Amino acid sequence: MKLRYSPTSPYVRKVSITAIETGLSDKIERVTTDPWSAETDLGNSNPIGKVPCLITDGGMAIYDSPVICEYLDSLNTGEKLIPASGEARFKALTLAAAADGMLDAGVLLLIETKRRPGELKWDWWAERQTSVINRCMDVCDAAADNLATTDGPITIAEAAIGAGLGWIDLRFPDFGWRKERPALADWFDKISDRPSFEQTVPKAA
Repeated sequence: MKLRYSPTSPYVRKVSITAIETGLSDKIERVTTDPWSAETDLGNSNPIGKVPCLITDGGMAIYDSPVICEYLDSLNTGEKLIPASGEARFKALTLAAAADGMLDAGVLLLIETKRRPGELKWDWWAERQTSVINRCMDVCDAAADNLATTDGPITIAEAAIGAGLGWIDLRFPDFGWRKERPALADWFDKISDRPSFEQTVPKAA
């Protein structure tokens, strides 16, 4: 398998955590891809033009990160990251969706506040994305006491939330989310010691 990726993408990190947890990391070739480049051919594999994009051994392109994670988990012969059915399945998927929503808003906030020319910035739009991030963090904080940490199996929820919080710290180091969410902060400190998280810490670029 080949994974088209960008080193700082939190969505890529979620996939990388999943690959490690499912024991499939060594079977994936990493192909560095700049989705922002005008010359990239990424669109030939993923019409959305985003990373990550997984190319299976059979040549099928799979995107985006939730689908890639589910595909990898389908190959997983151990404890599944996505519970098969029932309330546990939908709790995990819903928390993962909240984490992805936090990231989606974070990316929009990054573009609005740090990439867009000053005269084109919309303060109300930045405030809207900040509110989304905070609401999603509140949902994760409420669930933090029931999330797995360094011991035992994790679900897709832990992978997504951990990758999301790590990216917020990378791109918005002054966001200050920990003070009002001590349970989430404590959980994140613990999960960060898990090998799959230690091995995928993003580096600023």
